Amino acid sequence: MNQPQTISLKRKTPHPQSGQWSRADIAALYDLPFNDLLYAAQEMHREHFDANKVQLSTLLSIKTGGCSEDCGYCSQSHHHEGAKAKLEGLEMLSVPEVLASAKVAKENGASRFCMGAAWRGPKKKHIDELKQMVIGVKALGLETCATLGLLLDGQAEDLKAAGLDYYNHNLDTSPEKYGEIVTTHSYEDRLDTLGKVRKAGLSVCCGGIIGMGEAREDRVGLIQQLANLDPQPESVPINSLVPIDGTPLEGIDSLDWTEFVRTIAVARITLPKSYVRLSAGRGEMPEAMQALCFLAGANSIFYGDKLLTTGNPEVERDKALFAKLDLQPL
Repeated sequence: MNQPQTISLKRKTPHPQSGQWSRADIAALYDLPFNDLLYAAQEMHREHFDANKVQLSTLLSIKTGGCSEDCGYCSQSHHHEGAKAKLEGLEMLSVPEVLASAKVAKENGASRFCMGAAWRGPKKKHIDELKQMVIGVKALGLETCATLGLLLDGQAEDLKAAGLDYYNHNLDTSPEKYGEIVTTHSYEDRLDTLGKVRKAGLSVCCGGIIGMGEAREDRVGLIQQLANLDPQPESVPINSLVPIDGTPLEGIDSLDWTEFVRTIAVARITLPKSYVRLSAGRGEMPEAMQALCFLAGANSIFYGDKLLTTGNPEVERDKALFAKLDLQPL
């Protein structure tokens, strides 16, 4: 009986000749037959990671609501009157409150703890308290991450000195689509903050949101921006939009699930050494879709707490899924 022939798609997969990914190369990845794309992504994943291990992070909103920015997907913006009544601005959590949450996250198996704040960026008065949070979380034996908006000169260095490991600042979408989603700060502002983060020696967590009414060309543009950052982000969260009542994107049509899985696979191929995080929207995904995302190269999730203002699956539900898929936490 003839044995099936194993065919590697890696050399047939589009790749940059000059070290920079072109939109044509990335579009060609999206155009691959679905099974071929996942096969190529899984090959790439296994080259750099253990395919059966997933990094677990917990994200805590340390300052919720009342944000001055107008990001169209977010209920925390004071620009969105319909959502404003449901999510009024709150004061920043205290250091003891944050550390208590970090202890619970560690007990539940998380290895990284991310602190997020809804504002344009931290003011000087916030930095000392933020540093104490980072120092305390680090002392628990957790990796530390913060997503605090746009940074002023010197703030990244202050956070690095306190022990911060990662700074998250997403690009959201392509440069061309961006102005339809956010107007209170520019794409260049985001890139400037990423530059400050790199200069300070912090690891970068940077990704985007899929399903905001963008065309595939915009998904290609986002991946191109991420893949051509030098060096590439160590962590790449891929979020699936959860439309929130009262925001400009509340009635947006859902993206077909296969396109989201394709995006995970394309991210894995173009960002081979990055952790690709299955982020917001995972709670709405069927288990089979999540399994395909892991097959496509996702190897990080938010776990066990609230993902800012969007619900995240419960710890026991995630543990059950990991057991079914024979996945282990890093």
